[in-house]
Amino acid sequence: MKQKWRFLSERVAWVIGLLLGLGAVLLLALAVSCLYLHRMLFFLLPAAVLYILLIVLIRKELKRPFQETEKMMELFTEGYTLQGVSSQDHPASPATEAAFDKLQELLSTNDMIHATKRQAQYIALQNQINPHFLYNTLEGIRGEAIAAGLNTVAKMTEALATFFRYTISNLENLVTLEDELGNIENYFLIQQYRFGERLQMQVVYEEEDYAGLIRCRIPKLTLQPIVENSIVHGVERKMGRGNLRIKLEGTEKRLIITVSDNGVGMGKEVLAELNRQLATKRFQHVNGDNSQEGGIALVNVNNRIQLLFGEQYGLCVYSTPGVGTDVEITLPRTTRSVKVTG
Repeated sequence: MKQKWRFLSERVAWVIGLLLGLGAVLLLALAVSCLYLHRMLFFLLPAAVLYILLIVLIRKELKRPFQETEKMMELFTEGYTLQGVSSQDHPASPATEAAFDKLQELLSTNDMIHATKRQAQYIALQNQINPHFLYNTLEGIRGEAIAAGLNTVAKMTEALATFFRYTISNLENLVTLEDELGNIENYFLIQQYRFGERLQMQVVYEEEDYAGLIRCRIPKLTLQPIVENSIVHGVERKMGRGNLRIKLEGTEKRLIITVSDNGVGMGKEVLAELNRQLATKRFQHVNGDNSQEGGIALVNVNNRIQLLFGEQYGLCVYSTPGVGTDVEITLPRTTRSVKVTG
């Protein structure tokens, strides 16, 4: 059985309604009395004015601020903003304000990163995979392929081993854009063994900006999941040649990377839902189940960027069915070597 008047807001609303109802009854009684006692008539108008002012005051000073705070809290619970817990204009009490300030501290970037990393480490143990053993095994296969004269197999294995080594090393560090592009070139080489000449890729930039852009530091493995998503969900599903383009741009304070493909694209509803997920701030736990497809890789990359740099950065997707998809990545333009400690 549900507890009656469980929420304080319900109790306050009930008490205010009761007081207003009582005031209305008293005002009505005063009006009736005035009909019989004409000398009390001068009390009726001031009483009616005061009652109306009381209603206006309650609406302005209580109801409207409460509705604004309630709306901010709803946005927070739905994941759209963090401000609902930290910047309330009308907190219920000093203790409530202090409690929300503490909650904001607990949701700080570093705490969320630490929790995510601890969970990722747990999943790695749960999977019981020794990445270094796998890397060394690939190197062994490469050596055997060279000895047997299987040069193509040796090159493919070397590319895979290099890609894997980059993936497992220094996970907590930001890397230069140059390193990320090098990893993408290696990943693209692996994919070309599968697609052949059907898959092409180019990196586009302004010559005068290139030297400065490639020194910018970004979260490791920012580009690879997006490029993979473009290949699997865009290029692979179309007939004919697939073209990938990585465009590098920079402003005084921002680094903008756009990954484009000429794949099948996506419809308006799918695109709107994906951008809604990207715009929705959710601190989801690391999920060891890799069976999910579609935009999950983009959402994960977006969450990592926003955890590190803030909600003003991240991903935005543009797409046209039958034409292709653009994924725009916005990052702060920084060359500082930042280490995210666990």
